[in-house]
Amino acid sequence: MWASCCRRGFTSEPPGKCLKPWIKMKKSERTRQRIIETANRLFYQQGYAATSFSDVVNAANVPRGNIYYYFKTKDDILRAAINFRAERISSMLQNWSEQYSTPVERLNRFLEILPDSIESLAQYGCPMGSLNTELGKNNPELQEQAKVLFNLFEDWLTDQFSELGYAKRAREYARRILARGQGISIMTHVYQDKKFLLQETDRLARWVNRLAAGDAGNSG
Repeated sequence: MWASCCRRGFTSEPPGKCLKPWIKMKKSERTRQRIIETANRLFYQQGYAATSFSDVVNAANVPRGNIYYYFKTKDDILRAAINFRAERISSMLQNWSEQYSTPVERLNRFLEILPDSIESLAQYGCPMGSLNTELGKNNPELQEQAKVLFNLFEDWLTDQFSELGYAKRAREYARRILARGQGISIMTHVYQDKKFLLQETDRLARWVNRLAAGDAGNSG
């Protein structure tokens, strides 16, 4: 959802910490993965339209011909970057489901993404929201693909609220918490107000904990 290192599926960390151990990849796989991770980071930090093939070539430190071998267009790179993010989001959510035994613990872990990502959110905004907003203006076909990033979170959150005892309103609550998170991310980025992010995250956590206690009176 919000920005963080590759364990949350948005920006790039050094190879080897992500989906597939870097050392086990063939050289061609490592090159392709480096291109994807580099492009993913640049798309987040600079925006998709503002990132050129040359930017990716220079940042990934690969010959231009290597990029064209793997990706014919910048749109192809973006599709691979979206898959890169989606795989890591899926892995993260699966890990949380296995690591935490109750839905309230999982929901609170989800909310920790905001303070964990406070620096990148303040500097660049939300990677999912920014990408979907940019693509929605000029490239609805790619935006439809990028929407899957939100869908992964929405479906997982819906499952948590259902397990918490709110099956009839589970998707409503899932979208509510996503919408609040997006709003917090935008305001933190616009105003560079990290205190606001912490305060609003705490409000969301109190709402989740009230729901867990059986109080569905308001959204915090």
